[in-house]
Amino acid sequence: MGKENKLKVDVLESVGRDDVKFINLQFTDILGGIKSVSITVEQLEESLEKGTWFDGSSIEGFARIHESDMVLKPDPSTYAILPWRPRERAVARMFADVYTPSGKPFEGDPRYILKRAIERAHKMGFEYYTGPELEFFLLKKNEEGNGSMRPVPHDVGGYFDYSATDLASDVRRDIIFALEALGMKVEMSHHEVAPGQHEIDVRYSNALRSADNAITFKHTVKAIAAMHDLYATFMPKPIFGINGSGMHVHQSLFKLDSKKNAFFDEKDRYKLSKVAYSFIAGQLEHARELSAIVAPTVNSYKRLVPGYEAPVYICWGQINRSALIRVPRYSAGREQSTRAELRCPDPSCNPYLAFAVMLHAGLDGIARKLTPPAPVEEDVYEFDSAKLKELYINTLPASLGEALEEMEKSKLMKEALGKHTYGRYLEAKRMEYDEYRIQVTDWEIKRYLEIL
Repeated sequence: MGKENKLKVDVLESVGRDDVKFINLQFTDILGGIKSVSITVEQLEESLEKGTWFDGSSIEGFARIHESDMVLKPDPSTYAILPWRPRERAVARMFADVYTPSGKPFEGDPRYILKRAIERAHKMGFEYYTGPELEFFLLKKNEEGNGSMRPVPHDVGGYFDYSATDLASDVRRDIIFALEALGMKVEMSHHEVAPGQHEIDVRYSNALRSADNAITFKHTVKAIAAMHDLYATFMPKPIFGINGSGMHVHQSLFKLDSKKNAFFDEKDRYKLSKVAYSFIAGQLEHARELSAIVAPTVNSYKRLVPGYEAPVYICWGQINRSALIRVPRYSAGREQSTRAELRCPDPSCNPYLAFAVMLHAGLDGIARKLTPPAPVEEDVYEFDSAKLKELYINTLPASLGEALEEMEKSKLMKEALGKHTYGRYLEAKRMEYDEYRIQVTDWEIKRYLEIL
């Protein structure tokens, strides 16, 4: 029996043992919105063999009305029980891949786009591993009289607080229990810098499983927060004047033949190999082009400003947390942990697309044997424009509009996303930016109304 067939048999046995009644087949649209189609347990065997039909015409970036029929094929390796649902009416979930009626992978499926990037890495002899760190805010439900929501932090705790001010410690505990029940290994959790802000770190994995985990993480955090009469947001900058939420991504390449970390070199000052340096160089070169994917919202660029630890300057270093890419220090005996941390992504991104474009950028650096500039170990925020120019340090786009202009010029982004998704993504994000651009904000009213 092949591995895939065995997984299908195991799942069919598991649903009986777990007394599952429904299975949610989950996928995302191109913007990262979580979508789901529910089937009964009686439909599962047929779905595993032939897929489940659905209408893709209303899914952002998928198909037009006249080509709307699509098929979801569950990935049996992602079977898990939703731990916050009653066990006597158990509901399971599986991630699903999107196919066309002719049986081909749908080119606009974000999971497939990441799989294509991973296949490119495999052809070059590498497996891509990622460890995203998703920050989020827990907020009180505080609806104002006009129906709008005003973000009110759940607590007044600070970075790594262990005190009565960290009221969300019980919430984080319940989130961790749920994540572990879903098969994820939690390595650390703590209160973040800003009031109401938190981080729970999950063990790194191959990029596809890691992206699945990021989607599961967001879904789980929101579900558990709601059970505590709170709401969780992964909005990059929900509150003016305090730190925003990032999704720093730790990355490494492992050699397919030896299973050893391709980034490690004992003889190098930073313990980095030529492969690692070229990978870093590729991401630095394409940083502006991939910004619209890894920092994809208008609000993302309220976080990416100097002064709040979010990286703005395109450089790399080790002790410098203002750098776009940070290389954590080497610890003896932990060669397999050698990695590069990209710090500009935020949790509003679609992790499948984000990891795909990040991987393509790094592999492009390897293919072209690029060399990164010298590391910068000073606080770049203290540099004036003359110093930045002297060191050839460029900056990330200052707005979503500028990021889209960079993406539109990028040959690499078109290749990474494919023609279909590249065009649909640009179209959707231009509409979003234009809608924002023509708004008259409260700030403008307060600033100008009476004096002009």
